Amino acid sequence: MSMTSQEIGLFAYGDEIIHYQVIRKQTDISSKQSAINKKHSVKARKVTIKVHPDQRVVATAPIDATSDAIQEAVLKRAKWIWKHLSDFNSQHDYVLPRKYISGETQFYLGRRYVLKVLNDYTTKSNTKLLRGQLTVNLYHSGENQPKKVKALIDKWYLSKAKNIFNERLNAVAPRATWVKEIPSFRIMAMKKQWGSCSKKGTLILNAHLVKAPKECIDYVILHELCHLSEHNHSEKFWKLLNRVMPNWKEIKYKLDEMAELYLNE
Repeated sequence: MSMTSQEIGLFAYGDEIIHYQVIRKQTDISSKQSAINKKHSVKARKVTIKVHPDQRVVATAPIDATSDAIQEAVLKRAKWIWKHLSDFNSQHDYVLPRKYISGETQFYLGRRYVLKVLNDYTTKSNTKLLRGQLTVNLYHSGENQPKKVKALIDKWYLSKAKNIFNERLNAVAPRATWVKEIPSFRIMAMKKQWGSCSKKGTLILNAHLVKAPKECIDYVILHELCHLSEHNHSEKFWKLLNRVMPNWKEIKYKLDEMAELYLNE
């Protein structure tokens, strides 16, 4: 019979913060099996690390292994982990690009919606979220219909992002007590970052972030608000982030798990 427990860890490699999942395992074995396996006890206590194609990093360790021992094992393979993450990330550019046709999936605030494209000559081209579907009405399709559908969807996302980001910024800013005035923000479609902070204190938020749940949006905003106080990923920065959002690791993990789908165009 085996018992498992899970937790999340992280480490810095260059300018990147890499998160990993820890799976601790304990296996109850019979006395006969114990005698057979005794000579393999050292090997059994080793931490094994695997990088998955969806960019999950998983460290499997004995249930009684210390967090420091697991972290040490992960750090020893930091370069190897980073290389595999980079390799998998480079492959994502070629994963099922969207065709912008009916039946595809679109995301909004963490929920999936089916795309429905209609040619409607009675109204102006528009995009609406209605009854579990993201419906795009094209007044005149003609050539390059997918390109026109994408443009309408991007415009709709941008409009929603402006409202949602403003709402969430005002909601979470009070947690960042060092912020005296709510900063302004800009929206950009980015491939590598969910957000950033300019030297002048303006937040830059990824337009694709509106596809994620609100808790993920809150995490990115709070992350950038922390940079207004601590401009790099120092120990002080992480302490600040832990203070304003104690469960940020779990939320970031959830966001990273869906990143490939949210960023896919």
